[in-house]
Amino acid sequence: MAGLAAENRSHVYTLGQNPTVEAIEAKLASLEHGEACKFLASGMAAISAVLFSLTKVGSHVLFVNNTYGPTLELAERLTTFGVEHDVVLDNDLEAIAAALRPNTSVVWIESPGTMMFRLVDVGRVAELARERGALAVIDNSWSTPLFQKPLDQGVDLVVHAATKYMGGHSDVIAGAIVGSDELLERIFFDAYLLLGGALGPVDAWLVNRGLRTLPTRMLQHHADGLKIARYLDNHPKVRRVFHPALAEEPELLKTQLRGFAGLFSFELDTESYPEVAAFIDRLKLFRVGVSWGGVESLALSPNHGTNADYLAAQRIPPGTVRLSVGLEGAEALILDLDRSFEAF
Repeated sequence: MAGLAAENRSHVYTLGQNPTVEAIEAKLASLEHGEACKFLASGMAAISAVLFSLTKVGSHVLFVNNTYGPTLELAERLTTFGVEHDVVLDNDLEAIAAALRPNTSVVWIESPGTMMFRLVDVGRVAELARERGALAVIDNSWSTPLFQKPLDQGVDLVVHAATKYMGGHSDVIAGAIVGSDELLERIFFDAYLLLGGALGPVDAWLVNRGLRTLPTRMLQHHADGLKIARYLDNHPKVRRVFHPALAEEPELLKTQLRGFAGLFSFELDTESYPEVAAFIDRLKLFRVGVSWGGVESLALSPNHGTNADYLAAQRIPPGTVRLSVGLEGAEALILDLDRSFEAF
């Protein structure tokens, strides 16, 4: 019976804790410089557990930077339970401070942000949250703990879609939360157990396999992604490239990021959905896919041909194409892009 009272630390039932899952939790906690970690069945399970445990009727959540679409969809759903939210796309600290409310309980950060890959000053935003009595949470899936250590910058919780770079092979779905013992225990009992998003031991084994090769893979994603971004930045049929290395935040690059993932986007010299779709369809090595972070290269556009209002609200150009650079080699992938540009 004592185990039931401390199910977050006891092997009572795999929904709570499991030895294989615990092994990867210890590894990720160490990599993120956190006291504790909880792995879950998906990135959205991790996001849901955080928001359900840290908000209540009358709470306010502030999303800073372009944010993963389903996260914002969940926030919309939470409005029916009396939880409000706002989104600040400007990385200006005064704008972020002005959007905070007395009832803000969570400041949710993405840096680099979804699709546009802009940076925000994570440490300063975390400081603003702390001054207002809110908790700072960051989705660190893009950077992985190898390229960014948000807890060292004052963030309270780090969330990961381990489906991406940590799994690394597009064959497992998983999520994780890292932070203090106190916050992780609160999330465990107030949300994780009740929502039921448990990671199975076989999936934990797959994540463990991915963690073993994560440093080597991230080095190639970094090098090849940067090479392709620079190639696109000099292409006459490309208006802009959205990659942190090409942004205008040199100080943040020095203080926040130790490297770059292989995920970024660029704007074709068009606003036509059919032209964007045709460009992607002509690619051969870059396959069409909504995920990212695996060994294979993927391409997609946030422009669906029917969502102009959403794109405008998120300040995403209609000619945007997102690339996830895999491990096929930069030269082969550039040739693939060249072939599609020839018919553009």
